[in-house]
Amino acid sequence: MKNNKKTQLDYTAFGAAYQLRLPLDIEIIIPKNDPVRLLDAVISSLDLSCLSSTYERIGRIQYPPSILLKVLVYAYSKHIYSSRDIETACRENINFMFLLQNNPPPDHNTIARFRRDHLSFLSDEIQKKLTDLLIDLGEVSFSDSAVFIDGTKMEACANRYTFVWKKSILKNKEKLLKRISDEYPDLLKTIGINWKVPDSIRVIDLKRLMGKISSKVEAEGIEFVSGKGKHKTQIQRVLETVDNDHSKLKQYIRDIEICGDRNSYSKTDHDATFMRMKEDHMRNGQLKPGYNVNVATVNEYIIGSYISSDRTDTKSFIPLTEKLLGNGYDVHRMMLDSGYESEENYHYAQAHENISLFVKPANYEQMKRKKYRSDISRRENMAYDSESDTYTCANGKKLYATSVEKKKSSTGYPTETTIYECRECSGCPLKEKCIKSKSKEPLSERSKRLNVSKYFQEQRSRMEEKINSEEGKLLRINRSIQSEGVFAYVKEDLLFRRFMMRGNRNVAVEWMLLSFAYNILKLHSKLEKGRLGEHLKKPKAV
Repeated sequence: MKNNKKTQLDYTAFGAAYQLRLPLDIEIIIPKNDPVRLLDAVISSLDLSCLSSTYERIGRIQYPPSILLKVLVYAYSKHIYSSRDIETACRENINFMFLLQNNPPPDHNTIARFRRDHLSFLSDEIQKKLTDLLIDLGEVSFSDSAVFIDGTKMEACANRYTFVWKKSILKNKEKLLKRISDEYPDLLKTIGINWKVPDSIRVIDLKRLMGKISSKVEAEGIEFVSGKGKHKTQIQRVLETVDNDHSKLKQYIRDIEICGDRNSYSKTDHDATFMRMKEDHMRNGQLKPGYNVNVATVNEYIIGSYISSDRTDTKSFIPLTEKLLGNGYDVHRMMLDSGYESEENYHYAQAHENISLFVKPANYEQMKRKKYRSDISRRENMAYDSESDTYTCANGKKLYATSVEKKKSSTGYPTETTIYECRECSGCPLKEKCIKSKSKEPLSERSKRLNVSKYFQEQRSRMEEKINSEEGKLLRINRSIQSEGVFAYVKEDLLFRRFMMRGNRNVAVEWMLLSFAYNILKLHSKLEKGRLGEHLKKPKAV
């Protein structure tokens, strides 16, 4: 007879093969100069009482917030970003066991909740605490160095083909409103309802109309049908049409509100905007959902960051600078990339007398080319007379100021542009080379025009002198090393090219953890190489 009794087997059945073989004291194995020791000492020295205040429940907290922060920062320094992978590392890696301080390995849900629900409210404050410590150690010095700002685009945790384009939404909305105003009066007369089209059709108007139709259905006792072989009444068809249009209009308005000043957003991450990125998986310049990450560095350390959903860098300079000034940092010298050049940023820096701005003009590299210098259509290649306020073209003709246009940028900044126009363009032999703007008007009937912002051009000329000075050249060299070095290390060494969380606030948490890990690794590297206290790198003499 067959024995159905199951064999009882556990690990103890193997006897001596199942024995504790690891040393009981993990600290003995970890080298004295291991980065994990520096990370543990740095975070232990910070006042993290603010993290405890984010817990709503009263009583014992299973894992001290400082320990979870240590685990997360160390995981990011080892390019481990998934909460499940971090949980596995806590069970298997002795460096993580060292940070846990005899606490059991945390569950991946505990790690994810801490990162999402607790750090998300304090990312800027925790970043500031580390920066203040580096200032106290003398590693960050605003007097001996400068603030270097640069930006990069990072892919969001969103599907690549979930785009919603603002222009398409506005176009579809106008089509819908026109169809409603044209068709609804006659359509409603078929069911005995007179409806006057409002001047501007709103969602509430369609909702009231649906209520009016529903009241008529209820009063007449009409039953709605559905399914194959059923014939819908006219009033049911009309109500379904109005209901469908009501839902569409409501969705269009919601999409426009989500876009705001942007031209697009992703359905799976509303804060992400579709941007062009250097990492192009299709190799065809395809747009991908992402964030614009702007970073401020001093002495090779990250002291602040600003995550933006805008594709350009120009709108990120003022918010990032305001954040640095709000932290009490003396940002008297700032070196920026050409992507930050704008009239509004020039005006902001000039309004703050203690800020000395260094910005490479957007056309600085182009001006070095022979093709640019020989282009007679460009304003830079025309002689300007300040007394008569005129430009002289390559054919010796004058361009006079004819009008002044005043506009406001998307941020509300007022700009003033002077229009210069030539009155003697007729029959000019250089006209084809001089006038290159696209227009449906025949070339023979057109005249040369220049749109010039005098304030912007004045600031740009002054900036060219500053960046070509000895101080400017030194800062330009260091900006390439410090700002671009941060992104190179994060993308190539830490292998971080795509955010794992969604939403601007959660993305800011991830970047804070990366910044924290980067600063610890940079401090450890300087400590090991004897480079503590270094500020600006000076080029070696040839």
